[in-house]
Amino acid sequence: MASHSRLAPVVVTQAVPFCGPTCQCLTDFFREEFIKHRRCLEEQREYFSDGAIEQAQVALGRILAEVERLSQREDAGEVIGELLRKFDLVTNLSAWTEPKTLH
Repeated sequence: MASHSRLAPVVVTQAVPFCGPTCQCLTDFFREEFIKHRRCLEEQREYFSDGAIEQAQVALGRILAEVERLSQREDAGEVIGELLRKFDLVTNLSAWTEPKTLH
C-alpha cells in the first residue's frame, strides 16, 4: 500500500531583504564606503595628476549625491558594488588594513 503525503507543497518566494527598500542603514553604509574612497584618494593625491584627482572627485560627488536613489533600486547591491569595485581599482582601498584589526 502506497503512503500518501498530506503535506502542502513548499512554495519558495523571493527573499525578503533585511531592511525595506527605504532602509536608511543601507544608504548610510554605501555613503560611508564612497567617503572612504574619497579619503583614500586624498591620501594618495601625490601619486595622481591633478586632472585624475579632479575627475575622481567629480564622479564621487555625483555618486554621493545619488546614493539615496541608488540604494532604493532593486539591484542596488549589484550597481553600487560595481561602482565601488571601479573606485577600488584606483584607490586599492580593499588592500589596506587598519592596524587595530590585525591579530
